[in-house]
Amino acid sequence: MFMTRLLVPLATPDLSALAKTLKSALDERHGAGRPPPTHVELLNLLARAAGLRNFATLKASAVAAPPGPSSIAPTARTVHQEAVDLGTLSATARKALLQFDAARRLVRLPNKLSVQQMAMWALWTQFAARRSYTEKEVNALINAHHTFGDQATLRRELVNMKLVGRLGDCSKYWKEPRRPEPDVRAFLQAWRAGLR
Repeated sequence: MFMTRLLVPLATPDLSALAKTLKSALDERHGAGRPPPTHVELLNLLARAAGLRNFATLKASAVAAPPGPSSIAPTARTVHQEAVDLGTLSATARKALLQFDAARRLVRLPNKLSVQQMAMWALWTQFAARRSYTEKEVNALINAHHTFGDQATLRRELVNMKLVGRLGDCSKYWKEPRRPEPDVRAFLQAWRAGLR
């Protein structure tokens, strides 16, 4: 008996941004002395670089794609755009989206606290759950996702918001398990889709 393998296409609106995100993740692994990623780990890295949570999310979007003349699943951008209506976002969420460039990198630290805090959630999504980071690794991850060169402030804000935890001597950091409020979830959906 043969099992049909599900073909899961991956399309991205910005190949350069995908390559940068993937390179950053691979550099981080290498810097931590970890071996090259396994097949499954690489699938997850690719899916995350395309703006999805993991490969299972990408695969689910392929399964959920309506049958038609094309068997190609919608891109990550299309899946999220269908689910996000910018008109339903709060003013804070819309302002937070404007703080990011087309590659979904934070380009400025917002002055307004509520906008700043919403933007921090986008950085929070870049951390892997159940993994510890050194301060150097945290800085590298943050630097890959912002453009204004102030990783110390961003790192401190992530800790202050309890999105990232750390030991008192700053030798170990980790992603805090948090569930975003509905407004933040809507913002994150729009941010992942690259909407502004």
